[in-house]
Amino acid sequence: MDENETLINRILKRELDMFLTVPTLQKASCQEDPEMFRIVRSSQFVSWSMETLESYLQDLKSAEKNKINLMTKKYARMDNLINKIKENPAMDEIVDIEIEWQKEMFEKFPCLMSSARALRSSEDTPSATSFETYLRGELETYSDTTLTFLLKDVKNYFEKNENMMMKNYLDMVKQLGYTSIEDAEETKRKEMSAAVS
Repeated sequence: MDENETLINRILKRELDMFLTVPTLQKASCQEDPEMFRIVRSSQFVSWSMETLESYLQDLKSAEKNKINLMTKKYARMDNLINKIKENPAMDEIVDIEIEWQKEMFEKFPCLMSSARALRSSEDTPSATSFETYLRGELETYSDTTLTFLLKDVKNYFEKNENMMMKNYLDMVKQLGYTSIEDAEETKRKEMSAAVS
């Protein structure tokens, strides 16, 4: 296991502990499936640099020490139950770039992305939160140091004309047993065709 994997595992342990104790009126389906939580979250972190991972792990440790549940804060922000946690121009830059990457995923893999969150906050509904609103809610729980490092990671991908989201989805579908994103797209396409025939 390399150092990045070790850091990701340490992050996941803390995140899962927080996630499972987020107060809800009714347990969310993802709270009943910790393994899927690990797959989705670890896929997000594979594209982060070691300095970003280390900084975010420190955020989690500090929150634990201060008895703050970052997951509760994230979901409260997503549902607009609490005021904005922070302002940082890095957040807007990250959101703008990641929305374009997510848009590319929708264009290239429409079947695979058919059950993904809608793209923009303008598409939020009482029962469904968009990618943009989710991302902003999460970014607001990061320290300024983590946001600085993450923006650097995002810009590195952007300048190389690489889609960071693509790397994340590739990791996720491989953990789910597919050989590639194309393989997952084709499987989903066949399932959707069979469902309507």
